[in-house]
Amino acid sequence: METASWKPGGAETAITCEEMFKSPVDTQAPVRTVLTKGVAGIGKTLLTQKVSLDWAEGKAHQDVQLLFPFSFRALNLLKDRSFSLVQLLHHFFRGTEEVRRFEHLQLLFILDGLDECRLPLDFSRTRVLTEPTESASVEELLVNLIRGSLLPSARLWITTRPAAANQIPAECVSMVTEVRGFSDPQKELYFRKRLKDEEATAIISHIKSIRSLYIMCYIPVFCWILSVVLQKILKQTEKPKLPKTLTEMYVHFLVVQAKVKNIKYHEGTGADLLWTPETKEMVRCLGKLAFEQLQKGNLIFYESDLSECGLDAAEIARYSGVFTQVFREEPGLYQDTVYCFIHLSVQEFLAALHVHQTYIDTGVNLLSEEQTGKPDLLILHRSAVDQALQSPNGHLDLFLRFLLGLSLPTNQSLLQGLLTQTGSDNMNYSNVQYIKKKINETVLSEENRLNLLHCLNELNDHSLEEQIQLSIREGHINPSMSPAQWSTLCFLLLSTDQEVFDLQKYHPSEEVLLKLLPVVQASKKALLSDCNLTERSCAALSSLLSSESCTLKMLDLSNNPILDSGVERLCEGLKSAPCTLETLSLSCCNLTERSCGLLSCVLPRSSLKHLDLSNNRLENSGLDLLCAGLKSAPCRLQSLRLSRCLVSEEGVATLVSALSSSSSLKELDLTNNNLSLCTQLTALQGLVHTLRVEPTEVERLSRPSQKSYYCDLSLDPNSAHRALSVSEDRRRVSHSLLKYLRFGDDQPERFEHFTQVLCASPLTGRCYWEVEWRGSVDIAVSYRKIIRKGEDEKQLFGANDHSWCLRNFNGCAVYHNKMQTELPSSWFDQLPHPFTESGRVAVFLDCEAGTLSFFKHSSGEFTHLHTFRSTFTEPLYAGFGLCWNLRGSSVSLVNVRREEQH
Repeated sequence: METASWKPGGAETAITCEEMFKSPVDTQAPVRTVLTKGVAGIGKTLLTQKVSLDWAEGKAHQDVQLLFPFSFRALNLLKDRSFSLVQLLHHFFRGTEEVRRFEHLQLLFILDGLDECRLPLDFSRTRVLTEPTESASVEELLVNLIRGSLLPSARLWITTRPAAANQIPAECVSMVTEVRGFSDPQKELYFRKRLKDEEATAIISHIKSIRSLYIMCYIPVFCWILSVVLQKILKQTEKPKLPKTLTEMYVHFLVVQAKVKNIKYHEGTGADLLWTPETKEMVRCLGKLAFEQLQKGNLIFYESDLSECGLDAAEIARYSGVFTQVFREEPGLYQDTVYCFIHLSVQEFLAALHVHQTYIDTGVNLLSEEQTGKPDLLILHRSAVDQALQSPNGHLDLFLRFLLGLSLPTNQSLLQGLLTQTGSDNMNYSNVQYIKKKINETVLSEENRLNLLHCLNELNDHSLEEQIQLSIREGHINPSMSPAQWSTLCFLLLSTDQEVFDLQKYHPSEEVLLKLLPVVQASKKALLSDCNLTERSCAALSSLLSSESCTLKMLDLSNNPILDSGVERLCEGLKSAPCTLETLSLSCCNLTERSCGLLSCVLPRSSLKHLDLSNNRLENSGLDLLCAGLKSAPCRLQSLRLSRCLVSEEGVATLVSALSSSSSLKELDLTNNNLSLCTQLTALQGLVHTLRVEPTEVERLSRPSQKSYYCDLSLDPNSAHRALSVSEDRRRVSHSLLKYLRFGDDQPERFEHFTQVLCASPLTGRCYWEVEWRGSVDIAVSYRKIIRKGEDEKQLFGANDHSWCLRNFNGCAVYHNKMQTELPSSWFDQLPHPFTESGRVAVFLDCEAGTLSFFKHSSGEFTHLHTFRSTFTEPLYAGFGLCWNLRGSSVSLVNVRREEQH
């Protein structure tokens, strides 16, 4: 639940109920079937009811003449009966008997709750039906209605939990939507609308301090549970102790419901005996039902299921105003009643409570159906941990958290009278040690490790988190950390809003990426450039993209040796139905025409809108293959970058032909392909909105327009190391040994260990400046928060994730986050003695595009040295460093405008 929390989408489109059946702008294809996903309790059923009401009141969807809302719960009850589609409509909806033919009417069928369907929907073997009057099983009618054999002009709206969405073949679905629940502002709005200002403020403050609770508040039902519990606690005591774990929250919830029942039906008061024999028996029966149905994977139940657990349907109805909030009945139209818990988490909590109670009372372990003699909770808990780890779909994950949490004396004291006190500090310690041992097992999946970390939280053990938080604060993320430590890092990152995942912040390597994949999966953007990734990483990312829970929209793999074999693995995930990736960068990945062929097959089947293939040897043959995918009607690609891909006039002709027939392409980059004399460019320009042919501003600094971005920078003397001297006009920095010997460090902004200095003004937008250097120097940009004090090596430009640096010392190289990239010495002609070497460097920064480029400037000519690509999250400052051992080093800021005037 925590990793599926609502996050504002970048390229995603938010729609209203009225827009569900409108054709997307980029396809204009008619929308017949909409599949809406959402976790339990998120509001899918309520949404279908709202749409039905709006239609009936004439507010929306007025082009629909008849609307038929079905629930799979009701359809399940007709499993063994046969109808024609017409008869099925007459059976459920009175007043439709007069309608004999539905083919010429605009119909809307709502099929709510696919995840609760007990009908075997077999789309491969079910016979084809075309006549609405032909009799068949309900399953056959549904399959043919969904695949369009029956009433092909009718619209369908299917709702489901994500795990069951793949029951419907992708080719039967026109559009996928998702109910995301509350955003962070809406969470607060819910509590402020429901509660008094003082109560709402206290509750909001508390849940924000407990990240796992706050994240789960994207589910409206969970917000309701929280408000019921916390409001009651706030009213009862002057200094309330609010629950900090899920188990404690649900224990309080059960206590609240029992008290309300006692007061409402037995004329009791809050001070009366809480756990009466009748209430205890009701909880026991509900727990038995919850556990047995959880084991079977059932979320809805029938009267026969209730009877098997000793529950009377009439008794349940008697408490409909109270235990409805734990357990509710849902009558279908003219059908038998079906039952369910108000939320899956409530069922899991009561199931855990039942297993705990049964073991203490009888010594029977319901998980293994073994009698252990004298109850030993350690045996039960280890059995539960082992079974949860073996579950293929994680259906015991939350159950395990609750079961372990119930062992704490604090939770047992809240249930005094219902539970026997059995917890102890020694047992808690043993549980913690066993779970930590399991987390470190190498064969464990990352999902299992994360759930075990949640279990440690329920046991109030935060030792692993504290270790990793200390490492993060000190900047010591060691690639050789244990599996438990890596999982804890994932756990902590998933507990924060990770909109953008940047591998450079942790350690740019393949091993680290594979350990942090759950964080990538929960992010919107993944920045993985310059990390030495290979085909192995592509295989892992492909599997991730195929996952229903993956939220990734943008993936940057540029400057990695992934080769064609890596693209092949990546394409397997790109063409999978769940994949929603929209932006993919494969610049400088050593690709050939083979990758173009692979991507061409994927484009019509993927969600890709932006593709960067720059700086690869694709040539015209590769472009020919790519064009086959571009002109396919389902292709959604809007922008394509092919800079430095060895494309000639012949390739442009192929592009013109492909885009003339059919294409959604709006932006095309063909810079640095020697096309200045190409006769086809005019035709190509008429086929796209934006065409780039000449070198970009970053790559051609000699163009006059570049000067418009010039920044007149000045150095900040307060940041300069004591051994540096800043000139009066603040444009030159050099060594000053005399200053270092005479004066103390009296400035908090001063670099204490390395001979460095920052400029005074922040850089935003596009900025250009030039420097003249002598000796051995660093030319850098940095966030202002770079470390200044102590002897930490992370003060050095390029040795941290806050700065990017070009360094000229015994050669030329660029640095970022300790990663070094050597530059060919030929770019600097020859390297004289460091004391006498000098030169001029131009720097161009585009903050929005995330590029930082360095150029050698000699005799009016510019040579591109290197371009960093990153996501700049804070204002940047130009900075310079001088080699400590070489006293003749200096850096001067060039006044470009004055030079032009002269």
